[in-house]
Amino acid sequence: MKFINPLVVLRIFSTILFITAILFLLCLPVAYIYNESPYPFVWSSIISVTTAAILYIISRKAGAAKLTSREGFLSVSLSWILLSALGTLPFLFSGTVDTFIDAFFESASGFTTTGSTIMKNVEILPHTILFWRSLTHWVGGLGIIVLVIIILPSLKITAQQLFSMESSLKEKIMPKTKAIGIRLLFIYLGLTFAEIILLSMGDMNLFESICHTFATVATGGFSTKNASLMAFSSYSQYIVALFMLLAGVSFVIYYYLIKFKFRKIISNEELWFYLAVIFVSGILVSAILSTGTAESREQAFRHGFFQVISITTTTGFTTTDYLDWPHSASLIIFLLLFAGASTGSTTGGIKMARHLILLKNVKAIFKKLIHPSSFTQIKLNGNPILEKTNISIISFVVLYLFIFILGTILITFAGSDPLSSASATIASLGNVGPGFGTIGPKYTFAHMNGFSKLIFSFLMIIGRLEITTLFILFGKSFWRL
Repeated sequence: MKFINPLVVLRIFSTILFITAILFLLCLPVAYIYNESPYPFVWSSIISVTTAAILYIISRKAGAAKLTSREGFLSVSLSWILLSALGTLPFLFSGTVDTFIDAFFESASGFTTTGSTIMKNVEILPHTILFWRSLTHWVGGLGIIVLVIIILPSLKITAQQLFSMESSLKEKIMPKTKAIGIRLLFIYLGLTFAEIILLSMGDMNLFESICHTFATVATGGFSTKNASLMAFSSYSQYIVALFMLLAGVSFVIYYYLIKFKFRKIISNEELWFYLAVIFVSGILVSAILSTGTAESREQAFRHGFFQVISITTTTGFTTTDYLDWPHSASLIIFLLLFAGASTGSTTGGIKMARHLILLKNVKAIFKKLIHPSSFTQIKLNGNPILEKTNISIISFVVLYLFIFILGTILITFAGSDPLSSASATIASLGNVGPGFGTIGPKYTFAHMNGFSKLIFSFLMIIGRLEITTLFILFGKSFWRL
């Protein structure tokens, strides 16, 4: 086994820094339109591009090197930490955030599409900062690694490894990774422009439409209003709910749709399981609200389905304070914090395919108890699941729950009550955003201490990387020659 080539990793970092410098400059038109200071973004861009140039010069000979799996894991894991650190610059230079820890939390929450915030009053923030928060969602949704693959193929490294490690998209739909990235980007852009147009037709102005669209298609949750979607009309809430639902669908499904491969869509078990979870949970919550509160049937339907979709897709927008709901409805929302939508989507969480395979395992166990001599083959979409794949999925869920329990204990010891600790931990690990207790829909993470915020930031990143990519770095075998 070869040494890890640090030049290859630095070359990838230089590319990410160049892209981030461009992202900072995208905020300058907003500064011009609203007559706000452009300097926080100018200085951020200068720092990024200067550092990128230095790293490029150091690693310029790495272009011909092949990217090994170990270098891929290291690059992907550290890239999200690097992005989160870079994203702090506008917050700090503009003075909207006082400490690095708070700025890192906000930046990590943006790029990982979590949507948790330490901002107590977002409505007093400059338009440029509001736009930057939403832009971090949009970029983080599809993944900076995909942009690297599309924009700079001159790296001449095995990009497939980077893509598969960063993304939950495991089904290869094109022969080349670059081709996959380009098609995903066009689908992503299509959803983005469609929602901006529809939201602009309602009570949102163009700026609000863009910001909320960036957050929706990326399944983030940052809003331009303290009250989130509560501040907008039912029309806007229905549009956002629709696009949250669409954002929770695997991009592979959209690819099959535009290629008219309807049989593959129909045979996709995860898609139907995802829609079934949304439908059943939405009906249950709406029925509870309709009978247990003073809400009208339309309000119960809208609030019930909106919150179910928002939490399941790990978006985190809110149209009402679900802490005031009957306990049975709140319990459903709490359980959905562990859900996640489809693999190959921009959502976080455990993901529906893993839940489905776990249920198939439980079914197989009961069948074996009744018929001990029977042979059971677990399948997904008609294809048998390999034993090692099945074990890795079960291991992932066990590790996910272990991290949830450990995080809850740590945050509780740091001074939070158990309910707030548990919900904040799973909301961060699952990239959801709001939770229960003191981090409910009407609250922020501002009151949490610095230690807790660092833990949450770390949980957001490992949740975005689907845990295993980052944890591999801590194994002895990873560093052994």
